[in-house]
Amino acid sequence: MDAEALRGHLESLVLAVLEDAPQHGYAVIDAVRLRSGGALALNTGSVYPALRRLERDGFVQGSWGLVDGRRRRTYRLTRAGRGELAASRQRWREFTSVVGGVLGTEEAAS
Repeated sequence: MDAEALRGHLESLVLAVLEDAPQHGYAVIDAVRLRSGGALALNTGSVYPALRRLERDGFVQGSWGLVDGRRRRTYRLTRAGRGELAASRQRWREFTSVVGGVLGTEEAAS
């Protein structure tokens, strides 16, 4: 999938992956790849800055710990992050409905 298509959606993808359980950055990358059936291959150069932005904005909280014997920063969704994820999902539904209406797909708004 074209990386340009992800522009503006990376933070939402990260929040969605963290909804299930706290994870470190590499686990986030793996989860997105698995959930997308391999279509989305994120890199550390985009995921870690996104995690830092989400932490700065209060949507995730990070803490240091050992994962598989290695020191890793693990991130968990905050209450504000859950709210942001819900809002992001709503914005996505609205976007796909509008674009679907223009393109003539099944998701078209009635």
